[in-house]
Amino acid sequence: MPTDQDSWPTLDELEREEIELELPGLSETDAYGLGMLAVTAASEQRLPVSVGVWRGGRQLFHCGLPGSTLDNDGWLRRKGRVVMRFEHSSLYMARLCHDKQVTLTERYGLPASRYAAAGGAVPLRVRGTGVVGWVGVSGLPQLDDHRFVVDVLRKLPR
Repeated sequence: MPTDQDSWPTLDELEREEIELELPGLSETDAYGLGMLAVTAASEQRLPVSVGVWRGGRQLFHCGLPGSTLDNDGWLRRKGRVVMRFEHSSLYMARLCHDKQVTLTERYGLPASRYAAAGGAVPLRVRGTGVVGWVGVSGLPQLDDHRFVVDVLRKLPR
């Protein structure tokens, strides 16, 4: 029986997308600019999301917009842990688990209370360095969360 996830991008498409979104760098100022770009876009669309930008283990930006909740902040962190663990978007890992018909807990032994294979967090890959952090939103359906982040990242200069 088909599911909504069957219409998601494939793993190959998601991997190409991640490569396309590679950045020249990620300073604190860059993270602030990225976060504000996301907040502005979300505010214009009146989206009830939490926005976060992390480099390594350090949160460089956070904003909870009207209508978002503490629960969104928790989902955001759980999705971000997936990005840092696997160096792929949280949607990539959701698709991988869907395709293999397993959960992160079943396949990797990761507790669902700390890791969420659900779309909305995207790796911040720096040219010549690799994944240094992640940007994410939480508050929409997971595919919409992912698409929103990708659209914001596409607006950045390369």
